[in-house]
Amino acid sequence: MVDICRDPRWGRIAEGAGEDTWYGSQVAKAYVRGYQGDDLSKNNTIMACVKHFALYGASEAGRDYNTVDMSRLDMFQDYFPPYKAAFDAGAGSAMSSFNIIDGIPATGNRWLMNDLLREKWGFDGFVVTDFTAINEMIHHGTSEDLQDASVQALKAGIDMDMVGEGFIGTLSKSLDEGKVTQVEIDQACRRVLEAKYKLGLFENPFQYFDAEKAKEIVLSQEHLDAARDIAKRSIVLLKNEKGILPLKKEGKIAVVGPLANSKEDMLGTWAGTRKTDKVVTMLQGIKNVAGDKAEILYAQGSFFTMDNFLLNRNKKKEEYIIQTEEQSKQLLDEAKKIANKADVIVAVLGEPRAWSGEAASRSDISIPECQIDLLKEMLATGKPVVLVLSNGRPLTLSWENENVDAIIEAWHGGVEAGDALADVLFGDYNPSGKLTTTFPRNVGQIPIYYNYKNTGRPLIEEFKFTSKYLDVPNDPLFPFGYGLSYTNFNYSNFKLNSKVMNANDKLVATVTVTNTGNFDGEEVVQLYIRDLVASVSRPVKELKGFKKIALKKGETKQVSFEISEDDLKFYKSDLSFGTEPGDFEIFVGGNSRDVLKESFILQR
Repeated sequence: MVDICRDPRWGRIAEGAGEDTWYGSQVAKAYVRGYQGDDLSKNNTIMACVKHFALYGASEAGRDYNTVDMSRLDMFQDYFPPYKAAFDAGAGSAMSSFNIIDGIPATGNRWLMNDLLREKWGFDGFVVTDFTAINEMIHHGTSEDLQDASVQALKAGIDMDMVGEGFIGTLSKSLDEGKVTQVEIDQACRRVLEAKYKLGLFENPFQYFDAEKAKEIVLSQEHLDAARDIAKRSIVLLKNEKGILPLKKEGKIAVVGPLANSKEDMLGTWAGTRKTDKVVTMLQGIKNVAGDKAEILYAQGSFFTMDNFLLNRNKKKEEYIIQTEEQSKQLLDEAKKIANKADVIVAVLGEPRAWSGEAASRSDISIPECQIDLLKEMLATGKPVVLVLSNGRPLTLSWENENVDAIIEAWHGGVEAGDALADVLFGDYNPSGKLTTTFPRNVGQIPIYYNYKNTGRPLIEEFKFTSKYLDVPNDPLFPFGYGLSYTNFNYSNFKLNSKVMNANDKLVATVTVTNTGNFDGEEVVQLYIRDLVASVSRPVKELKGFKKIALKKGETKQVSFEISEDDLKFYKSDLSFGTEPGDFEIFVGGNSRDVLKESFILQR
């Protein structure tokens, strides 16, 4: 999934690369290279399917399957580039999205599927619908019935109908009635058959069904080691005051929270086989890494929520769960008992896996009240408290940030989530993860993202009639690119090799980064650019590069970025793509907010 999303209420933000167009494009290309390799007929590759084409991540109000309404300029500027990057990388297939674009469902939108995708971008693979998307065109009000919807989809450029049975059930009749042609049907069939040919399925239809190979590699130790490494590198340290972290492997450590010992919830949304026998929970990981050096105490402490509507929203009546206040109090009392015995408390809170992903939009993205009640009781002990978050989306954490000294964003970390967290908790790995999406102060700020366009009345605190809220600052709680380390990094001596950039030239930006703290660590150095004056309004910052460096305690390194004219291109009002001469600002730093600035001129 390569959909750009700037609304964390949307559950499927958990599946994508976040809010940034440039970064999302880099990830999209990497996906394709990783899946497809250099030869699709090899049995260690698989055809990439680019989804959801297009604009699915911009669903209104963050509600899944909802309508999308935006200008063509915003489509090309902000949302289309990751799809195009994936197609340019050679992706063999695409999946249509559920939403409307310019009032027409993507699945029946010929401008999108044919004029843009095939004719303008040169895509020659096959397009499959998302689950029953053809049938849903009836509900959109653009098709009379399944036969009509199937005709529209085929003529738009859809080659395969996922599950809906519109093609298999109606196209023969439509052909007899002259509503579609044999050429159109043959063209769709050819594209699907060509994909099978490239995958080597005519020679061996079962080459992807090797049970013995699956036993050998699925959840193999090599893969588990990789999962642990990826998970720990994805963890983001949001706050660390009073030197709480890293924890020492000693004394008594209380681990509490409904996500502390839940195997299923570590896997997150759309997780492969969902086998839980090898899943390492947060509790088990802490035990594994601490060993016999510390005593680990555990209590669940709370339910996920006491909101029965939320708890049972996607359940059948016979599956309803009922939780009582008495049960909730009992869980809380158990947590208070072990907390009073402990030297330090680790509270693992957030969202179960069912609250993020598809059909999992939330209007309130705060931690539920019963979990906060648990956190308050832990803080009331006066013991050091580390808040560990396990969730699929950004959460609103204003109260938590004001009251808790250490916060770790661990996400739904997968099969090795617990070991990865413990590696970070105890300092065996110094966290280096950065946020790929903005964390709002409250839900009223949404949509909020770092690369916004300025208004005619930008914020000036002392003036009334400027763009601001009365009840909350404009800026987010945690900005894009943010993430702390157990050490500190100082940025200095930022400079350009020239103040003027000619067309087809390259500019070199350099910055000195020094590890001024007491730990070895890694830092993601980020480069941003701003076009100050253009024919269309441009963002206040745009990510254009990043480099991850490792620095020993006290070590200094110089980091360089090369900027070309391609980095300055944008879509203009006529949708032409190019640059305009003029003034630019360039920024470098450890996140999108805390940066050093230089400037240059592009001239022709």
